[in-house]
Amino acid sequence: MTRPAYGDDVTMVAPRTSCYLDEAGLIARLLEHIDAGTTDQGPVTGRVPVEHYLNPARLDRELELLRRLPVPFCPSIALPQPGSHHAREVAGVPIVAVRDRDGRVRAFRNSCRHRGNALISGSGCTHALVCPFHGWVYALDGSLTHIPHAYGFGGLDPAERGLVPVSCIERAGLVWIDQDGPGSFASIEALPGMTERQILVEETRVPVTANWKVLTEGFLEGYHIRATHPKTFLPYGYDNLTVVEHHGPHSRVTFPFRRIEALRDLPPERRHTDGVVVVVDHVFPNAVLTRLTSHTALVVVEPLGLASSVLVIYKLATPAADGTVSEATHRDIEFVETGLVEDRAIAESVQRGLAARAGDTVFARYESALTHLHAGLAAALD
Repeated sequence: MTRPAYGDDVTMVAPRTSCYLDEAGLIARLLEHIDAGTTDQGPVTGRVPVEHYLNPARLDRELELLRRLPVPFCPSIALPQPGSHHAREVAGVPIVAVRDRDGRVRAFRNSCRHRGNALISGSGCTHALVCPFHGWVYALDGSLTHIPHAYGFGGLDPAERGLVPVSCIERAGLVWIDQDGPGSFASIEALPGMTERQILVEETRVPVTANWKVLTEGFLEGYHIRATHPKTFLPYGYDNLTVVEHHGPHSRVTFPFRRIEALRDLPPERRHTDGVVVVVDHVFPNAVLTRLTSHTALVVVEPLGLASSVLVIYKLATPAADGTVSEATHRDIEFVETGLVEDRAIAESVQRGLAARAGDTVFARYESALTHLHAGLAAALD
């Protein structure tokens, strides 16, 4: 089969747009695969030159892409009330998001308009943003409201020195930003989000010595379950059995637990995915929403360098009526963290192996979400 070309040195299958299956359809397809010993497969195998993981110029182009596409910044619940703020770097650029007095979320470049100092680090709540260097004060809407010893700045107009805004929306429980693009969020309107009742249990940042694409790929296929997770995930799931769907450049990969077979005798309208699958929504290019038995995680894979990244992980759960999070949820989170340790070790090993430049990487047809990711990257970079 002839593969369509994307760029000078990539052969990938083109992204396509489709609707994700409903719960009944998803469960039916999974049960069919279990019975037949099969899994979803794409139309072609994929190949990516090893230089796409090792070339500094390629990384520069990818970072530019991350700055001109809408990307998830944080869950809405990370900004629970007026004055709440959350800061982190996005594609190497310091960004801060703030919920203003009217409840609207705004995002700004996290840089004082005096000498460029970062205004905020981490998360918190405040009435105003105050630069810790010289005390310049900004309102929650980004306007400059106070300059200590302002007489020394001559004719400087405070109205022209407010924080630089970044396009931002809130949708389905997530805060999205678009740094350098047109500020259009149409491409993410149909994507799943968070449920409104979830609360933020924990935020963690995990440094990994690997290229961001290697890390993202690890979320999107079940081919590695037997070899990488023989004592963690495999006893509860299946080897190399997934349903893979696409929506534009985005993908959804569903991994079944063995307990899904208890649904066989139920009519389709009574079949639900709660507790019987792990759903991974890939938000192109570098984020995933993972939905497990009792918690959801937003994972953003932030590139730091060619062979260094950080996983920014927001762990959310639906609380009990009294606002507490169950022990079962905490055990669920700990279980996933054990698997993450295994995935991190493999990703770092892959990165070391890629440095040998032994040839291109190849994706099987049942790794079609990886092919889809790289096809989307090639198309967007071109």
